[in-house]
Amino acid sequence: MVRINIAKNNISRLLRMSLHRGEKVDLSQLPHTFDKQVPLAVIGGTGLYDLPNLKPVARVTVSTPWGFPSAPITISVTDQGYPVAFLARHGQHHDLLPSDVPSRANIAALKKLGVKAIIAFSAVGSLQQEIKPRDFVVPTQVIDRTKGIRPSTFFEKGFVAHAMFGEPFDLTLNQIISDSLPSSGFLEGFDTEHTPLLHTKKHTNKNEDLTVICMEGPQFSTRAELKLYRTWGGSVINMSVLPEAKLAREAEIAYQMICMSTDYDSWNENEEPVTVETVVGNLKANLANACKVAAHLIDIVSAELVSGEKNLGTSLEGSMKYSVSTSPHGVKKELLEKMHFLFPGYWPIN
Repeated sequence: MVRINIAKNNISRLLRMSLHRGEKVDLSQLPHTFDKQVPLAVIGGTGLYDLPNLKPVARVTVSTPWGFPSAPITISVTDQGYPVAFLARHGQHHDLLPSDVPSRANIAALKKLGVKAIIAFSAVGSLQQEIKPRDFVVPTQVIDRTKGIRPSTFFEKGFVAHAMFGEPFDLTLNQIISDSLPSSGFLEGFDTEHTPLLHTKKHTNKNEDLTVICMEGPQFSTRAELKLYRTWGGSVINMSVLPEAKLAREAEIAYQMICMSTDYDSWNENEEPVTVETVVGNLKANLANACKVAAHLIDIVSAELVSGEKNLGTSLEGSMKYSVSTSPHGVKKELLEKMHFLFPGYWPIN
């Protein structure tokens, strides 16, 4: 049977052929600089390559000590006047495998723009029957099934530090999102009978964690692996949350992923084989809902960042300054200079 694992190969191309909306903005003609801090960023995953409901005002390329990010960063301004940065995780043309995404450069570039909070979107497979295709999930926990080939820290030999990661997502940002979006009635159902639901820890009956399994890829999991992940309590599965979330924590940026379910993958043998058309339909619907969710949240989260009432974007400040284990006399100057890009003033450069 041809299942979703094979069908997904062409979804990016099909989506790009079918998703054109409104007047096309020539991004190349935008200014290449932006002279204000940008506290909020959105990272788009498969199918989400821009925020078409916002007006772009600049498109910047940021060089970091870890290279260039996946794509130029588009900065838009909302009707309320809040700036927001957008970065396509897999590149403008989706030409980056999950393992090849330059996550260190992505997070470092956003940090340089002044970003204090990130809302990241990702297409995922569902591991639980109640999380249906086109549902959205706001996870609270992560299980790492990557293979260790992705650079997952800014620190390196000669400059050792450790970041707390017991709560992989920012609890304040998670709460703001959960409080701002109802579990039902907000996401559009489009052409299916199922009305998509938003799954959050707050909305679960037992207030249980929602866990995203992060696998290496680019191949999808075997049916046996998926059944194992279900016994571990996995809710959804993707290839993108790590090392993105770890690096955001090291950079002292509040981070929360919003997962968009496309299918049950191959664990659910009771479901009919999924076709390319079904997947494309689900991704198109998810994209429209992602734009709606982002538009709704950007002003809310931006207002919280400005007000500072809930300490969003500030609770992590300074957390890495005293987390270094290496003696100051043993740190190489070139390493300090790299880290100065992220944390100017934390550690003196002699």
